[in-house]
Amino acid sequence: MTTQHGLNAQILPNDDGLFGQFGGKIGHPDLARAMQEVEDGFREMIKDPHFHSEMRDLLKNYVGRPSPVYHAARLSEACGGAQIYLKREDLNHTGAHKINHCLGEVLLAKRLGKRKVIAETGAGQHGVALATAAALMGLECEIHMGVVDIAKEHPNVSRMKILGCKVVPVSRGAATLKEAVDSAFESYMGQLDEAFFAIGSVVGPAPYPEMVAYFQSVVGHEARAQILEKTGRLPDVVCACVGGGSNAIGLFNAFLDDASVRIVGVEPAGEGVDVPGRHAATMTRGVVGEIQGFKCYVLLDDDGEPSAVHSIASGLDYPGVGPQHSNMKDMGIASYECATDAECLDAFLALSRLEGIIPALESAHAVAYAMREAARLPATSAILVNLSGRGDKDIDFVLTKLGDKL
Repeated sequence: MTTQHGLNAQILPNDDGLFGQFGGKIGHPDLARAMQEVEDGFREMIKDPHFHSEMRDLLKNYVGRPSPVYHAARLSEACGGAQIYLKREDLNHTGAHKINHCLGEVLLAKRLGKRKVIAETGAGQHGVALATAAALMGLECEIHMGVVDIAKEHPNVSRMKILGCKVVPVSRGAATLKEAVDSAFESYMGQLDEAFFAIGSVVGPAPYPEMVAYFQSVVGHEARAQILEKTGRLPDVVCACVGGGSNAIGLFNAFLDDASVRIVGVEPAGEGVDVPGRHAATMTRGVVGEIQGFKCYVLLDDDGEPSAVHSIASGLDYPGVGPQHSNMKDMGIASYECATDAECLDAFLALSRLEGIIPALESAHAVAYAMREAARLPATSAILVNLSGRGDKDIDFVLTKLGDKL
């Protein structure tokens, strides 16, 4: 049941910011006050008709929504089974689903009187989207990014700089997404009065998992209506890649009450889920724990600390996962599968060469699962994939990985 809040009641938190046993509010006194300011502002904003009018206008005339649902007929034929449909979030302005929540977060930052937004980014899509929204609305933007990801995703780094964003390289630890989050939070702690922390997924302390899911719910609401119009029925499977899990929650939200629809999140198996430190399969190999102010499934090392992780897709190499996903797994609402780096690259090329669509490596994990699953299902079945982003940012990296194969 979708509530007036815009989210299915099954993925709304309680008053303590908990989804079942997962999530929660941060205990640090200064951060707790800042988070309460964000939560109060968010709840007030979504009751304001002027906000909804402004957001609808931006989504239509700036982002280019609704994004279409496309039947990947040649890819489906090649797989030899179910029909594969793509929710084309890659066609949004800035090239991914991230712009949906970034516009909402920057509107909230302005409403709270902040002059600056601060965030982390992995693949750079959140960074580009936030820098875009900040430029549009006249706010400063500071993005923290691991040096490993900066090297892999330099086209997005260039975009952020062109948009006027300050990019802060992070070299500590594994120098990827988790370290970027740590660095961004530390910077935010010194600027609580003037800055707004704009988390890039359904992770972190309350209210961020709920708030980002709210802004991303447009994806699922559109997709459900579009697939019904296109096929006359609901899909048998809906799937999306899961790192933190924002694009997946956005799609899944609209199908949670449909018993006939199987909901599948696809996480990165990297070089194999049995190779420690070389995957980011949090749901498959993780345990219940805490990371960066919230409780979720998390990959831990022998010392009980968040472990090293790996994915060919920079936006997925995170040792935790959104609390909604953690709770959905425990409740049996959704299942979580894996795709390896090799399967991801195969799907990247297949979609590019059969459909003329170059996907983000993150999204290619979901495509890989859909291709694998399609071969096991009859041609009368339908799989709906959230194609969460386009692969412009990944082209140079893929060229170095595939070399003569191209």
